[in-house]
Amino acid sequence: MASATTQPVENFADLLEETLGRDSAFDGSVVTGRVVRLTDEYAIVDVGLKSEGRVSLKEFGPPGVTPDVKPGDVIELFVERYEDRDGSIVLSREKARREEAWSNLEKAFEGNQRVNGTIYGRVKGGFTVDLGGAMAFLPGSQVDIRPVRDVTPLMGVPQPFQILKMDRARGNIVVSRRAVLEETRAEQRSELIQGLKEGMILDGVVKNITDYGAFVDLGGVDGLLHVTDIAWKRINHPSEALQIGQPVRVQVIRFNPDTQRISLGMKQLEADPWENVAIKYPPGARYTGRVTNITDYGAFVELEPGVEGLVHVSEMSWTKKNVHPGKIVATSQEVDVMVLDVDSAKRRISLGLKQVQRNPWEQFAEEHKVGSVVEGEIRNITEFGLFIGLSADIDGMVHMSDLSWDEAGEVAMSHYEKGQVVKAKVLDVDVEKERISLGIKQLHEDPAADTLSKVQKGAVVTCIVTAVQANGIEVKVDDVLTGFIRRAELARDKADQRPERFAVGERVDAKVVSVDRAARKLALTIRGREVEEDKQAITDYGSSDSGASLGDILGAAIRRRNAES
Repeated sequence: MASATTQPVENFADLLEETLGRDSAFDGSVVTGRVVRLTDEYAIVDVGLKSEGRVSLKEFGPPGVTPDVKPGDVIELFVERYEDRDGSIVLSREKARREEAWSNLEKAFEGNQRVNGTIYGRVKGGFTVDLGGAMAFLPGSQVDIRPVRDVTPLMGVPQPFQILKMDRARGNIVVSRRAVLEETRAEQRSELIQGLKEGMILDGVVKNITDYGAFVDLGGVDGLLHVTDIAWKRINHPSEALQIGQPVRVQVIRFNPDTQRISLGMKQLEADPWENVAIKYPPGARYTGRVTNITDYGAFVELEPGVEGLVHVSEMSWTKKNVHPGKIVATSQEVDVMVLDVDSAKRRISLGLKQVQRNPWEQFAEEHKVGSVVEGEIRNITEFGLFIGLSADIDGMVHMSDLSWDEAGEVAMSHYEKGQVVKAKVLDVDVEKERISLGIKQLHEDPAADTLSKVQKGAVVTCIVTAVQANGIEVKVDDVLTGFIRRAELARDKADQRPERFAVGERVDAKVVSVDRAARKLALTIRGREVEEDKQAITDYGSSDSGASLGDILGAAIRRRNAES
């Protein structure tokens, strides 16, 4: 009997172990089940075991949202464990997805295949990627071929990745987006390079912007779009016309197969605005333009998009000389200009700013004839004269020699000071040289005019000595004309040619050698007068055959003159 009772117990134990062992073998595995019913917290699922399993409704949707599950749905689940109290099975839908994902990822990793994933978060050193249920790490260096400042556009977008490393035991997966891009880029680059020719029109995307241009991704290969080839109009920086990520259509301008450098252009796809420039902008025509750039030598004015002309600094103002163009015009200012010259071959248009304004010297010449009187403030005093303001822009000059009829220039200038208002007479207007000559002394009649009209070369005049110098003496004629007698002309005899023989205030007779009517000066000679008198005495009182000596003749002449006086 003992043996009979022992056997069933052993069979029951074996049976229990067999049953539990068979069910417990499902721990950690993925099974397929059918949803039987829903409770407030769980979905009850029949997975074909002795007990029904349960899955938290939280795994079927976020809080506050109706779970995406209903009775009758067939789903795959991960068997976590049996609960001891009631023998129910704890299942996980999320872990089932993860297990399936890991299996698929391992196959892709072994086959060196790409996998699809979505970047959904940031972590230290990189980003987290959802690979269909399995979480992976994307290092920052593996995001793109070039450093990416803003990854926001890439997040939440399904895209391919390459698995670099997997460790299922630790649950670690490292992926790379850069490897996929490099591989794709290499394929596209090879295909594009083979068929690339100058003149081709391609679509691309602006990848990077620098000071000198923009790099355009043509689909596996980059080309340089120089700033001068973006548009026909002036662009100071590429960012004025382009932005990163912008789709563009470009033309291949140059392609070097050896270096594989590609130069691109956008403006080449548009009509050249310079084709009919010579007809549209004839010399002498006036237009309104916009100042686009200012340099030390002038300002560039845009006449139309893509067509600019240069206003040289010398053509900017009639009156403002040696002034930086930036003090005359400002960037973006609308200005009226005149076309001076057009060179279509060199794409140059010379413009004038001052030509659209009236020449102030021409205007002055029309309004103030020579001889008219003007009034103005002394703006500047130089070593050679005075500058008098005639308007806001132009000055006239009074030379020091035109300040006074009687005083020397330096002395006359000492009577004037800056800011003083004076009157002057217009002497000359030279429009080409932009000069206006004025005179102050001309406001009065020349006191020496009458004497000058009478004095002729060869005449003998009575002078008064005004100064004795080492090389001669200065004299005055009629108190209005200045004369000078050089030392050699002071006497016929060399022994008497001494200036110190004369005293200031002494009256002397001298012969006029020359008359400088402009300077109002006479060149005189006493020696010439004496020689002439000697000749006349010989003519009057002696002859070649009379036998009289020169002393006798002169004595007679002197006695006769004394008797007459």
